[in-house]
Formats: sequence, structure tokens, C-alpha cells
Amino acid sequence: MKLYNTLHKQIEEFIPHEQGVVRMYTCGPTVYHYAHIGNLRTYIFEDILEKGLTFLGYHVKRVMNITDVGHMTSDGDTGEDKMKKGAEREHKTVYEIAQFYTDAFFEDCRKLNIKKPEIVSKASDHIPMYIKMIEKMLKDGYAYISNGNVYFDISKAKNYYQLSGKNPDELMVGVRDTVEEDKAKRNPYDFGLWFTLSKFENQDMKWDSPWGIGYPGWHIECSGIAAEYLGEYLDIHCGGVDNIFPHHTNEIAQSEAYFGHPWCRYWCHGEHLNDKSGKMSKSNGEFLTVSLLEKKGYDPLSYRYFCLNSHYRSQLVFSYEALDGSQNAYRKLKQRVQSLKADAKVEEEKMPTYVKRFQDAIANDLNTSSMLTVLYDVLKDDQLNDATKRSLVMQFDAVLSLDLLKEEQAQVVDSNILAQLEILIAKRNEAKKRKDYQTADQIRDEALQLGYRLIDGRDGTTYQKI
Repeated sequence: MKLYNTLHKQIEEFIPHEQGVVRMYTCGPTVYHYAHIGNLRTYIFEDILEKGLTFLGYHVKRVMNITDVGHMTSDGDTGEDKMKKGAEREHKTVYEIAQFYTDAFFEDCRKLNIKKPEIVSKASDHIPMYIKMIEKMLKDGYAYISNGNVYFDISKAKNYYQLSGKNPDELMVGVRDTVEEDKAKRNPYDFGLWFTLSKFENQDMKWDSPWGIGYPGWHIECSGIAAEYLGEYLDIHCGGVDNIFPHHTNEIAQSEAYFGHPWCRYWCHGEHLNDKSGKMSKSNGEFLTVSLLEKKGYDPLSYRYFCLNSHYRSQLVFSYEALDGSQNAYRKLKQRVQSLKADAKVEEEKMPTYVKRFQDAIANDLNTSSMLTVLYDVLKDDQLNDATKRSLVMQFDAVLSLDLLKEEQAQVVDSNILAQLEILIAKRNEAKKRKDYQTADQIRDEALQLGYRLIDGRDGTTYQKI
């Protein structure tokens, strides 16, 4: 396996710390809003990487966090907490916001066939670990207390700018107008490890600590969760390119200060999904979610197919015209696969050549377009019978996850059940208006007993057969 390592800016042979085992950490969502399809492109790439490594014979232990506290509206330490801002926007508690958007995120992942990592953990569940790490960094001189907050001193970090390749002079306050200097810091790019009430007096999520009541910074959360579940060494850490600086840069600094040795060998980053106006974001133009694509008539897996045709390290420009093309190609591919008959004997001796080509595409820095090429070459090969083609497609789709052999089943729904669901939704909406969330949860469970999952969206509640 060869991967592009952001740390060294080159493609390198992948060698895990323990033979055959991959300890993989992927940054999860900040659950203050719906994920847009640009966010989800990163999770598709990470999903392919995990499944590709598994296809090559590795055992992957993957951990992902859910950021439910501590992430500022700026990726530095300025602005409001994103979770608090989301709660104020929707007149809910931070805990309600976190649960709602966590559920929405995993529903989007389900629609896109993104496998849920083996371990998913909320940032708010690991406060003792963060305190333990911060105490050691303070003791060892890597951190300091100022104005009630605890900051990491980046001047003490070795090779602080190695991952990002940034020039420290270009980041000085005054050179970049976007930077707001925090007078409590020794250096403008020192980052917060723990914030007390001296910074946010009305924070909902807060805990007692040796430095006062407050909450952890965003960066310490990923380091703490990774340490809890994966130990002192990581093999692969993934995320979007916008995480490189400052988030991943700060993770390296604090983790290596805490452990006292190099921490993660390989850093893999997915590029942006852009629209015609530039980088896609939650505040830029139409908010593109999986649900919106569905309302416009697109199969979510058509979007997955769209992403797989581009390399994860290449910027990808989204347009509805491009998605139309991908949906048509995906439907034709699925129809072609489902036309294959399984009434002959699989010719095992003809399969290794194609399996090796597919493995090579995975091992070549996760070349998904080459994986698709191998798949199409299988379908075009007149020397293979249908049963052999189906067997190869089934193996490849374990990585591609396009449901190529899954037949669409028409659902016959009892009109009486539909009527009951509509009544339950109306009652649940009333309960939520009253903030009677216990009753709302009970009604959701009643729907499950009828065989349906209630799905809360921006435009109301819908249901789906389970």
C-alpha cells in the first residue's frame, strides 16, 4: 500500500506499527448543523480507505470523534462556540442540538453507504483524559495559564509547521487581517487547551477542572480520544485539507508533547468539493445536503459514484449537470450488473488477474477511478461468463459500496399504517413544541414498533421502512 503523506509531501510505502493492523483516526463532524455534501466527500474518501485496507488484508481499528463542545466559529480560538451558536439559532439546548445533528449525520452516512467506524465517541465523554493530558503539559513546560485559560506554547513544539508547510512570518498578526489577537496569549498562534468562564460565561457544557469551571479546546479532544482508544501511536490520521492547519498541526504538537515521541506516521487529507463560486460551505449559496439532492430526484449513491470518479487529493467541482451525468452512468452500470445471470459455474482461475488489478488500484494511493476502470473491464470481458463477473463485482463492491447487486424492491405499504404514522408525527411535533422530549422519544419508539424510522429534517418529519 502506498499513500500520500501530508507530513512529508510525498507518496510513501505504508508500514503500520503492528504488522497487519491499522490504527486509524478520522476527525468527525461538529454536530451543530447538517453536513453538506462537501463535508461528506471527505467521509466517502475515508470510508473507501478503510474498506480498501480491509480488502488488502489489514485489520483496521478506526476511531472517529463527535465534536459536541469546544469548536469555535473560527478554526483558531476566536468567535463563539459552534455548538452554542447552533443552540441559540434553534432555541434548543446544546445537548438537544448535538443529538439531533449526530443522528442526521449518520443517516446521511447510511444513505451514502459510509460504514460507521468501529468506535465513535463524543468529545464530552472524555473530560478526565483531557485534564490528565493538560496537567502533564503544564508540568513539562509545554503549556501555561493566562487569564484563567490554559494555552499550549507553540514555541516549545518541534517542527510545528512541518505538516502545513506554512511560513510563520506570514501568520503574524497584522499581516493577516483575519486574525484577531488574543492578548492573553504569549504568541497569537498559541492555542487553547482549556477555557474557563473568563472566556464564555454562558456556556451550557462545562466541567470542573484544576483551572476553574470550563470546557476543553477543540484540538485536545481528538488527541485525547485517540489516546484513549488507540494508545500512544497512530498509523493513519485522516481529515479534510482544511483540518491541516491549525487543527491537525495542533494535534501533533500537543500529542507529541504529552507522549514524548513521534505520534502519527501517515497524514491523509481529502481535497475540497467546490461549486462554481469556490469552496462549498454552510453559508455560501444553496446549502447542499443529501436530503436536498434526494428532493431533487437524485439517488445519494449517484453522488458517491460522482466522487469516486475523481481522486481524493484532487479538487472536485460540483454542478447539477455533472451530477446528472454521474446518475445516468451509475444507473446504466447498475442495470448492466443486474442483467448478469448467475446460472453458470464461477471460473475461479480467471479471477486473480482482475483481483490483482483492483488491489493495485487501491494500493496506488487509493485510485478510485482506476478501481472503476477495472470494474468496467470485467463487465466488457467476453472471456468471462456472467457468474464470474458477478463474483468479481461482489468483491469489488465491498470497497466501492455502490449497491450494484442490490435489487430495488417495491414497497407495499398498508394505508392504515400510513395513517397511524401521520398521527404519530403530529403528536410528536406537539410534544416537541412543549419541550416534552420524553414523550417525543416514546412516540418515535412506537413508530419503530410499526416497522418505520422517523427522520427529522429541515422541512419536517418523514418516515422510512426499516
